[in-house]
Amino acid sequence: MFLFAATIFVSAFLLFQVQPVIAKMILPWFGGSAMVWTSCMLFFQLLLLAGYAYSHRLVDRPRDRQSRLHLILLALSLLSLPILPREFLKPSGDANPLLGILLVLATSVGLPYFMLSTTGPLMQAWYSALHPGKLPYRLFALSNLGSLIALIAYPVAVEPSVPLRLQGYVWSGLYVLFAALCGYTAWKVRAAAVPAPVPSDSLDDTVEIVPPPPSARQRVAWVALAACASVLLLSVTNYLSQNVAAIPFLWVLPLSLYLLSFMLTFDSDFWYQHWFFAVLTAATLAMMAYPLWKPGDEVNMKLYIVAYSAGLFICCMFCHGEIARKKPHPRYLTGFYLMISIGGALGGLFVSLLAPLLLPYHYDLSVGLAMLGMAGLFALYRESWITDILWAALAVFLVVSVYKDIQNSRGDNVLVTRNFYGALRIRESGSDLDNSRLRTLVNGTINHGAQYVSKERSRVPTTYYGEKTGAGLSILELRHPGMKIGVIGLGTGTLSTYGKPGDHVKIYEINPRVVEIARGWFTYLRDCEAKLDMVMGDARLSLEREEPNNFDVLAVDAFSSDAIPVHLLTVEAVRLFLKHVRPDGIVAVHVSNKYLSLTPVVRRIAEELKKPVLQVESRENGALEQFSADWVLIAHSPQVFDRPAFRAAASNPAPEPGTPLWTDDYSNLFRIMR
Repeated sequence: MFLFAATIFVSAFLLFQVQPVIAKMILPWFGGSAMVWTSCMLFFQLLLLAGYAYSHRLVDRPRDRQSRLHLILLALSLLSLPILPREFLKPSGDANPLLGILLVLATSVGLPYFMLSTTGPLMQAWYSALHPGKLPYRLFALSNLGSLIALIAYPVAVEPSVPLRLQGYVWSGLYVLFAALCGYTAWKVRAAAVPAPVPSDSLDDTVEIVPPPPSARQRVAWVALAACASVLLLSVTNYLSQNVAAIPFLWVLPLSLYLLSFMLTFDSDFWYQHWFFAVLTAATLAMMAYPLWKPGDEVNMKLYIVAYSAGLFICCMFCHGEIARKKPHPRYLTGFYLMISIGGALGGLFVSLLAPLLLPYHYDLSVGLAMLGMAGLFALYRESWITDILWAALAVFLVVSVYKDIQNSRGDNVLVTRNFYGALRIRESGSDLDNSRLRTLVNGTINHGAQYVSKERSRVPTTYYGEKTGAGLSILELRHPGMKIGVIGLGTGTLSTYGKPGDHVKIYEINPRVVEIARGWFTYLRDCEAKLDMVMGDARLSLEREEPNNFDVLAVDAFSSDAIPVHLLTVEAVRLFLKHVRPDGIVAVHVSNKYLSLTPVVRRIAEELKKPVLQVESRENGALEQFSADWVLIAHSPQVFDRPAFRAAASNPAPEPGTPLWTDDYSNLFRIMR
C-alpha cells in the first residue's frame, strides 16, 4: 500500500506543480495574456485525457506486458528533461498563439506530463488487482491532496524564493525520483503473483459479486458534471486574470478549490451531503448569475475574488460530489476516470477553443452557469419532486441570464468582438449636433481610447493621453524635428496624433484585432502626419530582437482590461526599455489601475537601476473627454526633468518602504492591492 501511495502522491504533486512553473515561463512569450493559462489548462486536460485513455486500455493487457510498456515509456520521458522551453520556439509576430503554446508545451513537458497523468488510475487499477475487495478510491483522494499541496506551495513558497529557471531544474530532478518510484512499482507488479481464482463450488457470502457496468445515462452524467466544473473553473479564472493580472496566484486559487472539492468528495461520504449541496448549489448559481442582471456596478475586487471563489468551490463540490456518489465498482475504475477526464477536456475545449471562435464576447461564465443548471437537473431528475421543481426553475432562470448577458454586452455598442487576447467593444455616445459624438474602444471593462467623430475634433487626444498627462507632457517637452516616438500598446492609436511631419512613430501591438479596429473605426492612425510603423507581436520580444531605436519617448501602456502584463513591469523589462531610449529620452509607464497601486513598483525598479523618476498625475478634463491619469516617467539623467513644465507637473509622493522589486522571477500583487 505504501509504495502505491507514495508513487501516486509524488506524481500528483509534480503533475500540478509543473503547471504554474511552465505557464509562468512562457507567459512573456505570448504577451502576458490571461488566455495563456487557459491554453495551458487545455493542453494539460487533453494530455490527462490521453493518460487516462492509455491506462484504461493498458489494464486489459497481460500484467507483464503492462509493466514492460510502461517502463519503456518512463525511460523515454527522461530524455525530455530538463523542462525548459526551447528558445527557438519563441513566437513571431504573426504566429497563432494557441498553436504556439501547445507546441511549446508538447516539446517541453509533453511526455513527462503524459506519464504523470497515467499514474493515478493505473496505480489504483494495479492496487485493486493485487488486493481484491479493497476499494482504491481513497488513493484518488490522496492524489488530489498531493495536487493541492503542490498548488498552494507554489505562490506561497516556491515562486517567492526559487528563481524560475531553477524551478525547472528542481522539478526535473524530482521527476527522476518519480520515474524511479513508478518503475519500481511496475516491476513489483510484474513479479507479483496473480490471486488464485475462487472455485465455483466454494461460493459463499464472502465472494464478491461484480455488478453490471454503469448505464449510458450514468456515463453521460459523469461527463456532463465534469465538463461543467471545468467550464466554471476556467471561466472564473479567466475573469479574474483579465481584470487583475495573469499571475500564478489567480490561476492557483480557483484550481486549488477545484481540486479540494475532488479530494473531499472522494475521501468519504462525510464531506458531501447530497440534499444539502443540491439546495446550496442552486442558491449559489442564482447568486452568481445575479450580477448579469445589473451590469455596470462597481465591484470591490477583493470581495469579488472571495465571492466567486466560494461560488466556484460550492459548484465543484456539487459536481464532483454527484460523480463520487455514483462511482462504480473498482472493476470499472479506469473507465470511470476516463469519463471524468473526457468531461474535463470538453470543458477546456469549450472555453479555450470554441468560445473564442463561436461567442462574440465573454459569455463563458453565464453559459457555464446555465450548463450546470441543466446538468444538475439531469443528474438529480426523479430523485425528489422538490429538487425537480427547484432545478427546473433554476435552469430556466440561468438560460434567461445568458440572454441578459448578451443583451447587456450589446447596449449602445456598435461592435462586439473577441479573440485569443480578449473581448473588445466599440460604443458611441453624444450627438453630431454639437460635435460631441464620441466613439470609444472598451477592452473587457476598461476604456482603451476614444475619439470624437467630427472632423473638427478628431485629432484631440482624449482619455489617458491628453497634453497634460505624463505621455503627452513628455512628447511636448522633448519635441524636436525628426522626433522618434515608441508606443507599447496601440489602443485606438491616440498617441500617434502627437506625430508631426518628419517624425517617426513606432507602435508595438500583439492583438491583430486591435489593429483592425484602430484602422477601421478610428482615424488617429490614418491622420498621423509622421512616418508610422506597426510591429506585431509581444513588445518585449520584439525589442529584444531589435537594435537600439533611440526613441525620444517610449510610452508603455499595454493593459488588457484592467489586467497588467507583469512581464512588462519588471526590472529586466525596464532595463530593456531604457536601452531603446536616447540618453536624454524618457520611458513613460502608464500606471492607472482600479485595483492595483503600480506606482511604487515602477519607482522601486527605477531605484534599483539608479535612474531618476517623476510621477505625473493629471486631472480630468470632461470638456475634452480627458481622464485623470497616473504616469511614471523614467530617464537616464535627472537633467531631463529639469524643466519648468516637469517641475510643475511633478507629484512625487513619499517612497513606500518595503516595496518588493519585481523581476522576471518574482512579482507580488498582494502587496500592491488597493
